[in-house]
Amino acid sequence: MTYSAGIIGTGGIAGMGILGMHDEDEIGQKKVRASHAGGYDAAEGIELVAVADVDEEKLDRFGEAWDIPESGRYVGHAAMLEAEDLDVVSVCTPSYLHADHVVDAARSAADPALVWCEKPIASSVSDAETMVETCAETETELLVNHSFRFTSKLRRLRELVREDEIIGEVQSVATQFRMELLRNSTHLLDTLVYLLDDRASEVSGYITGENEAVDSLQAAERVDDAGGGGFVVMDDGAFVTIDCTIPRAESSMTLNFIGTEGKLYLNNDDGEWRYWRLEDGDHVEEPLPGIEGAWTWDEDYRDAFANAASDVVSVLDGEMANPSTGEEATRSLEIIAGFYISHYTGGRVSVPLDRPLRDVTITSW
Repeated sequence: MTYSAGIIGTGGIAGMGILGMHDEDEIGQKKVRASHAGGYDAAEGIELVAVADVDEEKLDRFGEAWDIPESGRYVGHAAMLEAEDLDVVSVCTPSYLHADHVVDAARSAADPALVWCEKPIASSVSDAETMVETCAETETELLVNHSFRFTSKLRRLRELVREDEIIGEVQSVATQFRMELLRNSTHLLDTLVYLLDDRASEVSGYITGENEAVDSLQAAERVDDAGGGGFVVMDDGAFVTIDCTIPRAESSMTLNFIGTEGKLYLNNDDGEWRYWRLEDGDHVEEPLPGIEGAWTWDEDYRDAFANAASDVVSVLDGEMANPSTGEEATRSLEIIAGFYISHYTGGRVSVPLDRPLRDVTITSW
């Protein structure tokens, strides 16, 4: 059986290139592999048959690049969801539109069994909760595209950390990534909650107000999303520091875990993962069991979309559980929202957020 897929939104992550990952002259002009369309093209058992966008010029450019016939190109997502019978719908629109588009897809005549939504899941925690609830009501799987989860290296590392095989009980984590918090650092925070299998309980944050996307993305207006960070206390007691204040050119995505039985250093920008086992008070460096090399953007990130599309097929076939659920994606969003609320109120924030804090919206691109 071949599953049919449609995409809402024909921008960079849908298939036309992302700033910082691809040649600027090619972005928006030609198809790229590290994308939803690229994932569908690479995976067996699924085919991209329809796309929708409100911008007809972008829609036609995408359609030509990815060989989508004119009959499969729709102006506006409502037209596609009304006309097509789809197994999967990708939501590749700006984050403030995710909630509307996921809910519309789940409730539509297209009746998809799965919605593959770009990260971050939403712009507010209440929107994310609505998405999760609606998909549960309509029996639609909601799979969020936190790309690191779709790589074998991180999955193996998760097994090692969760089974207490390498660092024992995690006590402290120090992390760093580039601004902005919602657009970029959702990757960092999802990696944190993915490896720890934990949820924040308390957040204290700082927001710089600085961002790079207005110029680099040629955004029409300034939005809330900015550099920032703070500290997080997890439910299991681990103390985590987050620094996402640094511009892209100077940043380096790092996570440094300290546990009762060892320590772990991950640097995904420089492609360096290191592990030390704690023995009689000394840290002894050893190779990570079952992991060749380190996670890199050039290899693992680009392959993540094909892996994710293959996972979509496996979920639909009933061969695996959803590896990136909406509930888990909401955990990283709670931390980001907590940073903003803490900064602007001057106090610490408890998770889960109470109303009206769950309704706080962080505008982004």
